[in-house]
Amino acid sequence: MIKTDLSGISDFVNGSELFSLAREARAAHCLLESGKGEGGEFTGWVRLPEAYDGEELERILEAADRIKKDSDTLIVIGIGGSYLGARAAIELLKSPEYNLISKDTPNIIFAGNNLSGEYLGRMLDFVRDREFSINVISKSGTTTEPAVAFRLFRELLEQKYGIGGARRRIYATTDRARGALKQLALAEGYETFVVPDDIGGRYSVLTAVGLLPIASAGIDVRKMLHGAFSEMRALSEKRMDNEAWRYAAARQALYRGGKKIEILACFEPAFRFMGEWWKQLFGESEGKDGLGIFPASVEYTADLHSMGQYIQDGERRLMETFVSFDESRREIFVPSDKENLDGLGYLAGRSLAEINRAALEATKAAHIRGGVPCIELKLGGISEESFGALSYFLEFACGLSGYMSGVNPFDQPGVEEYKRDMFRLLGKPGF
Repeated sequence: MIKTDLSGISDFVNGSELFSLAREARAAHCLLESGKGEGGEFTGWVRLPEAYDGEELERILEAADRIKKDSDTLIVIGIGGSYLGARAAIELLKSPEYNLISKDTPNIIFAGNNLSGEYLGRMLDFVRDREFSINVISKSGTTTEPAVAFRLFRELLEQKYGIGGARRRIYATTDRARGALKQLALAEGYETFVVPDDIGGRYSVLTAVGLLPIASAGIDVRKMLHGAFSEMRALSEKRMDNEAWRYAAARQALYRGGKKIEILACFEPAFRFMGEWWKQLFGESEGKDGLGIFPASVEYTADLHSMGQYIQDGERRLMETFVSFDESRREIFVPSDKENLDGLGYLAGRSLAEINRAALEATKAAHIRGGVPCIELKLGGISEESFGALSYFLEFACGLSGYMSGVNPFDQPGVEEYKRDMFRLLGKPGF
């Protein structure tokens, strides 16, 4: 269960301000549960952990086993919510260097999230002489970036294995019944998995969108879903000690007090892509109608030696949210050295976990003194269960906060603007 520590905002927001937001939080909670708010047709993720399609989950696990047997590389083709959650899980639970470490699971390569010939060319070169499979993820099948990547990798796959061999190595995660990718999959005989109609891309990490690539990396997705279910139960209570209410209310109170930018910080490098996923989740959900907290992320302690200066002394429109893990999966201790030429004698015998925690506490204290209110989201340790719990917690808090700010947290009209101009410049029919 996630714990929300608000002691770091007490100099900026008083208890009565937070309490006054309880009515808004309750109303937002009711909208999420009932599906009667704006965008309510996309709130299927709210009950997903207790209502997951068991038959589909079994098919996901079977497909992941086949991928692990058939291939040393899985190419995951998708953009935005169709890849960020899976990459976040693999990097956090396995390693940011997952593809470089010795393992009995396939490399996972992400494509279809840009239009760079340099990037796609390198990926094509990498897999040309490998045994590979493709998981293409797109609700419609017509989003430019993944559609272009799929055409390129599909051609290479068919050249390598023939059309029949390629067919067995392509897995399409798409709409249940409609769209270009669904029709192509039916025509070609690809195995398909469902992007649920009532769950938008940035809320889809716990569907087949995220679970198939995550399971292919050897991660226990059943444990992830169990963690999400436990968190769903914990957040079901409609009262101000609900941890998601506290986070959403704190963000809104600080925003209304002039803190327009939220920085997500963690002292674990493996958390980096969780920050990228979080930025899409909150940025795309709240940034509309001239409103919304701007989401940014940093990787500590590295960014304390770069962005740290601005955060400490720059313009005071910032709030900061720390994600911390109380337990370390590895115990490493600083060795003793009689000479002590590096001056680290005072750290001899101490664990890096202890030192890292001290860095977090010192950073919080310094930033609060510098005028940056700090929230801390506390977890026990890094595990499949905690990933599922944190994913659900942040989705729920995001839905609450969006409704509290008066926007529809489940649409993204602004994303279509650049597409129209790009299609016009490229001469797409109808534009």
